Amino acid sequence: MSDADSRPAAGPDSALGAFADAARRSDLGLVLGTLAIIYAAATVLTATSGLNSVVGLLETLTFLGLVYALTALALNLQWGYTGLFNIGVAGFMAVAVYTMGMVVRSPDPAFGPPGLGLPLPVGIVAGTGMAALVGAIAALPALRLKADYLAIVTLGLSEIIRLTLQSSAFDALLRETIGVGTGGGRGMGMPANPVRELFLVDGQAGTPTPFGDLVFGVFGDGGLGIAHPILIGWGYIAVLAVVLVGYYLLLERLGHSPFGRVLKAIREDETVADSLGKNVNLVKIKVFVIGCALMGLAGILWFGSQGNVSPTPQFMPLLTFYVFIAVIIGGSGSNTGSVIGGLVFAAALFEGPRRVGGTVRGLIDAQTPPSFADAVASLDPITFLAYATENVAPLQFVFLGLVLVFIIHRRPDGILGDRIETAAAVDLAERPNGGDADE
Repeated sequence: MSDADSRPAAGPDSALGAFADAARRSDLGLVLGTLAIIYAAATVLTATSGLNSVVGLLETLTFLGLVYALTALALNLQWGYTGLFNIGVAGFMAVAVYTMGMVVRSPDPAFGPPGLGLPLPVGIVAGTGMAALVGAIAALPALRLKADYLAIVTLGLSEIIRLTLQSSAFDALLRETIGVGTGGGRGMGMPANPVRELFLVDGQAGTPTPFGDLVFGVFGDGGLGIAHPILIGWGYIAVLAVVLVGYYLLLERLGHSPFGRVLKAIREDETVADSLGKNVNLVKIKVFVIGCALMGLAGILWFGSQGNVSPTPQFMPLLTFYVFIAVIIGGSGSNTGSVIGGLVFAAALFEGPRRVGGTVRGLIDAQTPPSFADAVASLDPITFLAYATENVAPLQFVFLGLVLVFIIHRRPDGILGDRIETAAAVDLAERPNGGDADE
């Protein structure tokens, strides 16, 4: 039988299989395929609520997926590449966001905590730089510690930062010394989303720019109904997508550079890397600073667009826990895995349960029991489901725990854990034809 006769017949199934194999081999295909599944599920979930609900949910899921992917990539540089167990992600994000706010806000205290009144780009650079500086200061003593001890130190530092920003005494001290404030426990307002100025003159509703007039004319009241906020939101999502691509390319380039190979050598065996003449402590400080700067920029892009920030609850340790889950789901050591992990976590574990619970609760005609014990004692699955869907928020943590146990037991390396990058500069995999070495 010839080789041509042994090939499977071409057809829809074989073409679909070839497409699926190509998508699995392509990082872009994996990301787009994940987004397509998320979008399809979200559309089915809200199809009966109208087009505005569908587009609004897609916007929310995309925004959350992108910001979690950005932060997961920064954490993957420290944890997945170098093995640095940093549980202070929320603290470094808070430093960057608050620094940006204090630099950009108006100096007039009548509008809240005073700032320096500088342009937004200056604030973004200052916030990112301050996160890097705090990371450098923290790295000097902390990176002498290993594994669990480093985690405890970074967690404590994150809480110190959060409680300091929440302190009214610290706010008063800053006002008296350098003329800026944090707002204490009340938080502070953030500058208007700069993307608005692409659509609206001076960012104010009612006067569209020529570009905004064109866009609103195509997707105006006859299309999306509440087009202005939705389109501005999608415009900002486009900015986040561009930054995410930049993060990805930067970390891919860094990972394949000699510096990146040293990082992965430290992750595999720090003693061996040190014995080969590498300055392990200096390299760890450098990667810690770079990772903290990327976390800070991710925090600015995330919380800087939310209108108002407050130390509690936005920068609680739970935020760091969520980012770690995203990295674990995707696979520590894989940049593509971090992106997919951020998208999956945001859609399936963070926002998804609440949305599904609300939809299911609307379909159940049953009284909600006052407590979990009453729901169990009723022995009625419909009554228990009514309680569960009405109390999704507390039960969501139980669900997260179960998912983590399942992943650690069944897939400890995550979705793309097999993509973990080795410290070698060349592929050390065994060649399929072992006797062809001289060819």
